[in-house]
Amino acid sequence: MAINVHSPEAVIRESRLGAITGYKGTIRELAAQASCGALKNRERCFTQTSACSSGCAQFYLSGIVDAAVVNHAPVGCAADAVYNNTANKWGEKIRGWKHRNINLISTNMTEEDTVFGAADKLRDAVREAYRRFAPKAIFVTTSCVSGIIGEDIKSVLDDLRAEIPVPLAPVFCEGFKSKVWASGFDAAFHAILTTVVKPPAKRTNKVNMINFRGSARETIISLLNRLDLEPVFIVPFSTVAELSKIAEACATISICGTLGGYLGNALEEQYGVPYVKTLQPHGVAGMDSWLRGLGAATGREAAVEEYIKTEKARLAPELAEIRAKLKGYKAVVGMGPSFGHNYMRVLQELGIEVVWGATWHFDQHYDHGVCPESTQQLADSTVNIPVSVCDQQNFELLNVLHGLKPDLYISRHGGTAVWATKMGIASVMVADEFTAFGYQGILDFGYLLLDAVTNRSLAKNLASRLKLPYTGWWLRQNGFRFLAEEVE
Repeated sequence: MAINVHSPEAVIRESRLGAITGYKGTIRELAAQASCGALKNRERCFTQTSACSSGCAQFYLSGIVDAAVVNHAPVGCAADAVYNNTANKWGEKIRGWKHRNINLISTNMTEEDTVFGAADKLRDAVREAYRRFAPKAIFVTTSCVSGIIGEDIKSVLDDLRAEIPVPLAPVFCEGFKSKVWASGFDAAFHAILTTVVKPPAKRTNKVNMINFRGSARETIISLLNRLDLEPVFIVPFSTVAELSKIAEACATISICGTLGGYLGNALEEQYGVPYVKTLQPHGVAGMDSWLRGLGAATGREAAVEEYIKTEKARLAPELAEIRAKLKGYKAVVGMGPSFGHNYMRVLQELGIEVVWGATWHFDQHYDHGVCPESTQQLADSTVNIPVSVCDQQNFELLNVLHGLKPDLYISRHGGTAVWATKMGIASVMVADEFTAFGYQGILDFGYLLLDAVTNRSLAKNLASRLKLPYTGWWLRQNGFRFLAEEVE
C-alpha cells in the first residue's frame, strides 16, 4: 500500500497494516494467518490500561532540537512531557551537550472549550511557541478532546502561515482513533514528510539512521565510516535543516521495524531512497541481515562481508562461553512487536529457551507489503513458540508468568517489568534500543542476563514482602478468557 503524502494525515495501522491488539496462539500460526490474510483481531470485553498515540507523537517530535510542539489538548495530555524531558536529558548527556528543556506548550483546553471550541487558544499558543522558542518548525499535536469536537487544526495553521515564517505542521494523533499507539510515530513522520522534507537536490553518502535516543552513536559512526558512509540520526537530536535533506541520503536504516517502516518506505516510494528491510540489528543473525541489507543498498557488499567475518571470529569463543552458562534458563518476552520478535531470536542465540512471547500489537504486514521479517524468521525456526498479542494488559501477562514460572522476564516497558519482579521473577527492562546491538552487544546483553539470573535478591525480597492485587484465584484462571472467540 503506497503512503499518501498528499493527505494531511497518516492512515492508522489497523487500516493500513491490518494491525491487531488481541491474539493467542503460536508464532507459526500467527505468521501463517498474517501471510494469507486470515488473521483477525480478537477484541477484549475487558481491558485495564494502555498507552496513547498522542504520547508517542509528542515524545518523538519533542526530540527535534530546534522545533517546538504545541499540544492542543487538556493540560493532562502534556504529562508525558516529564518523561520526554528526562529522555531528552539522557540523550544530551550521551552527546556531551548542555541540558535544555524540550520546547512544548499545551493549549490547556477546558470544559468550556469542548463546547465553544478553542481555535483562538491554539492561535495564541502557536504564536507564543514562536515567540518563546524561535523554532525552525512548529508541530501541533491533536488529542481526543480536540478530535472529538472537530477542531479544524489545519485551517488555523493555514491562516498563521503568512504570519509565522517556519513550517507549521498538524499532527493528527488523537488517541481514540487507534488502539495501536505506534500510529503516533506514523503521524509524527507524516507531518515531517509533508511539511519539512524537501525533494533531493543531490545524492550523498549519508545514511538515515532512524532510532530513539541513539546510545550507540559512536559505534554506528565508526562502523559506517568504515564503509565510507555517514549516519544521520533521526529524529531525536536532529535539526529541522537536517530533516529537510533526508531525501538526499543513499539509504535508510532503522533500529526498529515498527518505528522506521513508515518513514523508510515513504522515502523510498517518493524519492527513491532505498529502505533496508531486514531483521533488526540485534544479536548475530540480526546484525548479519542488517549489514548485508545496507551493503546491497549502497554497493558495499564486499566491505560488509569482510567486517562480518572479522567480527564473528572475534566474538565466537566468548559467545560460546556465555551460551554454556545461560543454557537451561527459560524466559518470557513482553515488548513491542518488532523488538519482541527480534529479542526472542536473540535469547535463542544466547542459549535461553523462550517459553512465551507477548507483543503489544502486531502488524500483519509492513508498508512494503510483507509479513514482518522478524516474525517470519521465528516462524521458520525449529521451535514453535507460544505467543500472544496484548496492548500491555498486565492481567494476561501475570497469568502467563504465574503459570510458566520462567527464570527471566525481558521487557521494554517498565510498567510490565515491575510486576514480574514483584512475582519473584528476575526481570530485565530494555530501556535502551541499542541493548544487544550487533556483535559486541549480544555479548554485553548476555552478561547482563547472567547478572540477572545470578543475583535474584531484589525479586525474592519484593515477592516475600508485597501482596499482588491479583488473587490466587485469578492467577489460576485462563488469563485470555476476555478475548473474543476464546476456545476453552
